[in-house]
Amino acid sequence: MDAILDMRRRSPPLRRVRRETVGLDRFDRQLLNLVQADAGLSAEQLAEHVPLSPSAIHRRLRRLRETGVIVRDVAIVDPRKIGRPTFFVVSIQVERERPELLSELRRWMAKEAHIQQAFYVTGESDFVIIVAAPDTETYDELMARLVSDNSNVKRFTTNVALSIVKRDLAIAVPVDEEE
Repeated sequence: MDAILDMRRRSPPLRRVRRETVGLDRFDRQLLNLVQADAGLSAEQLAEHVPLSPSAIHRRLRRLRETGVIVRDVAIVDPRKIGRPTFFVVSIQVERERPELLSELRRWMAKEAHIQQAFYVTGESDFVIIVAAPDTETYDELMARLVSDNSNVKRFTTNVALSIVKRDLAIAVPVDEEE
């Protein structure tokens, strides 16, 4: 028991992550669902589904971008049309969870073009990353750099995706809720 108390005294206090929410009404929520499905829809097309004028829709979308609700507009590319990259789901374990070492690894992952997504997770692994690489050689090179550039990486395990069942980044926004 004394060891646990001593460890708590030496551990830095946990920082509370402040999650800023933006007030969204029904129209905002409808727009978010529509533009997540197709960001290329014009304000006129969106007005066919949301009972607002195109100019009101423009204003709302501008506000949603300015407040950071909409982070960016992207194109989803069909992997079959560009040479079928291989997708790898990788679990990473680190030696020590010191904040500066985790930050260094996060920065490294954020810079790597082949890493599509990276999650800090609970459980046996510390991070799970999604890698899209043109071939296994490129993947092997990436993982060799991961280990050589980040001495805190203890080990990693890889799952190779055999097929894509679903590939989406949309977040379902409940239309009937209001904040």
